[in-house]
Amino acid sequence: MMNFRTKTDLPESFPQMAHSDKLLMLGSCFAENVGSRLSQRLFDVIVNPFGTLYNPASIADALRRMLDCRLLSQDDFFLHAGQWRSFSLHSRLASAFPDKALAAANESISAGAARLRDARFLILTFGTAYVFRLKATGATVANCHKLPSTTFSRQLLSTDEITDEWLPLLDRLHAVNPQMQIVFTVSPVRHLADGAHGNQISKSTLLLATEKLIAGRDYCHYFPAYEIVLDELRDYRFFAADMAHPSETAVDYVFEQFAATAFPDDTCRKALRCEKLTRLLSHRPMTDNPDDIRRLQESARRMADDIEREMPYTKHIIEKFQKK
Repeated sequence: MMNFRTKTDLPESFPQMAHSDKLLMLGSCFAENVGSRLSQRLFDVIVNPFGTLYNPASIADALRRMLDCRLLSQDDFFLHAGQWRSFSLHSRLASAFPDKALAAANESISAGAARLRDARFLILTFGTAYVFRLKATGATVANCHKLPSTTFSRQLLSTDEITDEWLPLLDRLHAVNPQMQIVFTVSPVRHLADGAHGNQISKSTLLLATEKLIAGRDYCHYFPAYEIVLDELRDYRFFAADMAHPSETAVDYVFEQFAATAFPDDTCRKALRCEKLTRLLSHRPMTDNPDDIRRLQESARRMADDIEREMPYTKHIIEKFQKK
């Protein structure tokens, strides 16, 4: 039989995720795509408390800040294009009001810091090995916030630079939370601003670094999201219109492969039930008949009550969906 597809080998030894496990995810927008699918299935997941982070140095800085419980001050913010921003945060956490920007950022950081200490899984997605540094201070920035390029210098991190920073950080994370399993992924999003060759050099650097980071550490693992999209799917129909980001279909497929790797049968069953509930809660009735709307609401309420009885840890997550 002819085979027209290269199947990516999934990890044979991988930690199994209970539906009640607490999760923390940091990294690129691909992490947010996968995190949203976990949230739709009522996993207790916190995704990117600093906003989207792309490079290993900025992700390491965020983890150290949470480990140290170091909150931001007003001095960490600057006004640009009518918004108060921080070089430690993504622009989605910016605000036109300085006190609001600071409060929202520190609330998010505090939630991430608390989760880091009781998380069963920490899932990290590296997007690029390129970093931008402020010329004035030499500090690595998590986001350039569209400031002039002359404000920054740009550097490709080496494999050794990444591992030298991350090896002691992994030891510290494990000491703080010995139960936590750390999963590394490399984002399949193509950074075409670096050029096709530059993107490949960057991704190769990240792959080499993660291989060294997981070596000999039974609490560190690698999931091949990059390989699934770039090698197994390997077709422009699995990319969005920008030809750089994976399509929704591609992300769905990667999530299916992750679930096949990390979810035991009980987790799969619970996740499916929870997804049916969140779809129902998100459904906009195609009618203005009050009786039909009431029946839909009652059906969702009964389903939510049944899930809360079986899975009481989902109660606060269901409440968030009900408020949307």
